[in-house]
This record gives sequence, structure tokens and C-alpha cells, in this order.
Amino acid sequence: MPQGQKIRVLVIDDSASVRQTMTAILQEDPEIEVIGAAPDPFSAARRIQEEVPDVITLDVEMPRMDGITFLRKLMAQCPVPVVMCSSLTDEGSETLLQAMEAGAVDVILKPRIGVADHLAEHHLQIRDVVKGASRARVRGRPAVRESLAEGPPKKLTADAVLPPPSGRAMSRTTEMVVCLGASTGGTEALREVLEALPANAPGVVVVQHMPEHFTRAFARRLDGLCEVGVKEAADGDPVLRGHVLIAPGGKHLMLERQGARYHVSVRDGPLVSRHRPSVDVLFRSAARLAGANAVGVIMTGMGDDGARGLLEMKQAGARTFAQDEATSIVFGMPKEAIARGAADRVIPLGAIAREVMTATAR
Repeated sequence: MPQGQKIRVLVIDDSASVRQTMTAILQEDPEIEVIGAAPDPFSAARRIQEEVPDVITLDVEMPRMDGITFLRKLMAQCPVPVVMCSSLTDEGSETLLQAMEAGAVDVILKPRIGVADHLAEHHLQIRDVVKGASRARVRGRPAVRESLAEGPPKKLTADAVLPPPSGRAMSRTTEMVVCLGASTGGTEALREVLEALPANAPGVVVVQHMPEHFTRAFARRLDGLCEVGVKEAADGDPVLRGHVLIAPGGKHLMLERQGARYHVSVRDGPLVSRHRPSVDVLFRSAARLAGANAVGVIMTGMGDDGARGLLEMKQAGARTFAQDEATSIVFGMPKEAIARGAADRVIPLGAIAREVMTATAR
């Protein structure tokens, strides 16, 4: 997409009020242009024949054809970055996981009632999601611009949740901990990494940018696919060999230590780098308390969350990796970390599990 060209968005939702609200929210951003708002996939297909959008926002539950079926047809015939919209329910979370498997790059959740007010309240996040989707590589889609004005309000750093590291953390002990951070495109990228880990892998702690109600279903899905056990983290959970803890949506996740043993704390708090959970918060906690006992990996995603924290981990003695551009759906977060000198090595997605195991071997 040439610099200065607006991101063209097609909104697909059977609710007229949602179409109107989404259109108004997106049109308020000078970098976004809504080229149409369709009530169902059939109307959308006719609009796509006239002009292919840069991003589609797609409702799940619609008459005549459901969103998942349409998404699969779209990806097979005319791949376009798609952001799925669904209600805030556990059932919806399972459906959205199917959508991510089918090729959706991100998700916007909405409540059953008061949808318009909820969307308006989260207007900045919605615009950020659409901008991130516009940069996604979908089935060979060429890379597009990497820098867009993010606008107000000012982003908070991890200082808003916990202080910076002071001095070196404890020296190497018998147990290692692996910290992974990802955003746009991360659900499938994390699946590939975690599926490749053996059952005796060091304990893993993950922040994937997700809303509430989504992470529990995501963890259950991964638990059924991986040799390691996977669960949504709860406050006080121990970090154990052969187990993976995933930050709950809407909560920060931090590493804690008692002696040489690690556990996690799950906390409320302000948005950090516009996210909760924030990768920077997890990485900073690892820098403070694990030091050289940790490995940090930053993966596909929009923005710069995790770049500062990965540098702090490296400075504290941890081994650090960044996913490479070729295998990232969106190269924002790894690119920022690499630019700061935070990554010891830049590696493809398929090599991350192997490199993690090598780095944690005694």
C-alpha cells in the first residue's frame, strides 16, 4: 500500500446499528476509508467484485451464510485481511478460534446488548486492530507500510505497573523459564511453536494480545494439540517444566519468584503500550526476577509492545530472540525489538522451539 493511501475497509454485519457505528468509528480516522457496509456475505461478495478492500470486518452470526463459511470461501478465492467480530461468550470464543484457523488475522469482541456503546467506547482499539490487519501478510499478500500515526492518548510503559530492573537478577539456577510475546497473527504462530516443544520443555509463560473470554478457549485448544500442558494462567500458578501459562485477556501477567521457584501473578492495571495483558510487563518482570534464567521471544504483532521489555531481559542476562520478517504476519513488534538491539538472534518461526530448547539446555 503506497504511503499516504487510505486503508479501504468493508464492514459486514447484519445489524444496521453496528454497521453505522463501525463506519463512523473508522471514518473518524484520517487514514481509514470505509468503502462499504454490507448486511450479509452475498451483498459483500458483490461489493468485493467491484473493489477489493484492504481489510474486512466480518460478523460471525449472519443470515443466509455464517461468517466462518464466508471467510473460508474468501480465503480460497480472494485473500484479504479479515477481522472477525463476535459476541463476548465462551461459545463465541470457540467459533473465533475456528476463524483464526481459517485465516482471520484479529478479532473484535462485542457484547450481546449495548453493542453500539461498547464499540464507541473502544474506538481506539478498533482502529488499531484494523490498521494492524492492513499490514498483515495473507496468503502471499505483499508487505505494506509499517508506520502509521497512532494518535492520542499517550501510551504508558511498563513503569505504570512495576519499576524497572535494578541490578542483576539471581544467577543461573537449575530451572529456566521461557517468556513468549505475540499479537496480530500470534494465535497460529504460538500454536506452531508450542506444538513443537517436547513434554519436558522448561516452563513457558505467554502473553498473546487477546480480549477477555478468548484466552481460556485458546488455552484449551492448545492443550489438546501439544505435548506440553497448556492453561489460562490463574494468580499464583507455579511455572513448571512441561507446562505453559497463557495470560488471561484483560489482565497483566507477571513472573514472581520464591527462592529458586517461579510462579505468576495475574493483576489488573492500566493499559501498557495500549495493551492489557502487555508483553512489556511480562518481560520486565522476567528481567527483574529471572535474569539469566530466562529466555525471551518476541513474535508477530503490530506496534512496539515487548520491545523495551526484551531489551531489559537481554541486559539482565537472558537469551533473547525475535521472529524474522519473512514468517511474521505483521513485523511490527519484532522489528521494533530488533531496532533497539534487544534480540540476540533473529530467527524464522519454524526454528523458535528448537532455539528455545537449545538456549535452555544445561
